[in-house]
Amino acid sequence: MIAALILVFIVGYLLVVFEHPLKMDKTVPALSMGALMWAIIAVGFHSGLLNVIDTHDHVYSMVGLTDAMQIEAAEEGFTNTLLHHVGKIAEILVFLIGAMTIVELIDMHKGFEVIKEWIGTRNKKKLLWITGVIAFFLSAIIDNLTTTIVLISILRKLIHDRNERLWYVALIITAANAGGAWSPIGDVTTTMLWIGKKVTSFKLIEFIVLPAVVCFVVPYFLASFNKVFKGDLKDHPDYSDARITKLLSSNKMLYLGLGAILFVPVFKTLTHLPPYIGMILSLSVVWAVSEFIHPEENFDPANRHNYSPHKALSRIELSSILFFLGILLAIAAFESAVVGNVSMLRSGAEYLTSIIPNTNVIIILLGFLSAVIDNVPLVAAAMGMYENPIDDHLWHFLAYTAGTGGSILIVGSAAGVAAMGMEKIDFIWYLKKISWLTLAGYLAGCAAFLLLA
Repeated sequence: MIAALILVFIVGYLLVVFEHPLKMDKTVPALSMGALMWAIIAVGFHSGLLNVIDTHDHVYSMVGLTDAMQIEAAEEGFTNTLLHHVGKIAEILVFLIGAMTIVELIDMHKGFEVIKEWIGTRNKKKLLWITGVIAFFLSAIIDNLTTTIVLISILRKLIHDRNERLWYVALIITAANAGGAWSPIGDVTTTMLWIGKKVTSFKLIEFIVLPAVVCFVVPYFLASFNKVFKGDLKDHPDYSDARITKLLSSNKMLYLGLGAILFVPVFKTLTHLPPYIGMILSLSVVWAVSEFIHPEENFDPANRHNYSPHKALSRIELSSILFFLGILLAIAAFESAVVGNVSMLRSGAEYLTSIIPNTNVIIILLGFLSAVIDNVPLVAAAMGMYENPIDDHLWHFLAYTAGTGGSILIVGSAAGVAAMGMEKIDFIWYLKKISWLTLAGYLAGCAAFLLLA
């Protein structure tokens, strides 16, 4: 049964990795993998071939049970274990749906056009640093993927030479990933650690912000000496275009939306409720305001459907939500299956520690691995492998490495994959021109974290 679980995961994950050659959305194998792995556990459990362990280390087994009450108690333990994992996954998914809907509402009201007005320079080096700083801080609020997409859209209007623009876009991936790593709402993995009570928002910021700054600044500093960033842009970017395309509601929705997302950690601190409750409250406020504001002068109520929250909900990437559901269910299966007297993940952690006793080295290697494998399952697996207390050094370091290691290869993060698709960036070009810069930033950030820890 254990071998079957591993086989299904390997096959499923290979299908996820090769989604483009296979022309099959990665959500399909992710969902299949999660469902099949739990089916294997269920069959193995009820046939007495596999034991199940819950998050309190209670082991449930059907082996040798004949008493009806004992059998019922074991089955209830299995059911509650599954429900617990589904509940924890649902917390993350509800949080993401709320955040994604707020971002879509901002975008529908052209709130991100306001950012274009913040840039206002023709100097290539200044443009590099301004867009990098915006990416670093904006990604800490609206996540690294959305930040990358927004800034690429803006850069397309400012830099018409594609060869020049690719350099800015490629470096924005690094800045956005670094920015997302130090915020509990900046990346799916940091959100998972926060909701999973592995880190607190303020301690995460305290320990990660400086390493993240180093990870961002080092590649930008090294790249700024490249001749690509010398002089001024050939074309005169029209920054006044942002004023034309903006709506009456653009400023209101941008600042309200960003403020609503930033309010979530504050709400959790004040109430001690799970973060998704705060996100639900923030979404309700932004939704209510969007119903009453007028995006245009002489606003025609017949156009309200173009700015409706219902339209925003239809625009969120539900396929991504379902992908996370499948992946997290698969990792939960590993966390629930028993090897010896512990879960498979805990057993794996013990084996890994016996080979590499230094956990810092393991976490750094996980960062490198996140450049090849999606960081969501890596972080989910690590959360099941280790029992370190909240705000332990290990969780903060994991948040940094998993969040920034993906920048080393363009396919290593959602931001990189989005940029690759939007600008048709060649994998080899990124490997030759950018990877050494991001690697330098990643290692410098690791050094900064270890020195400050």
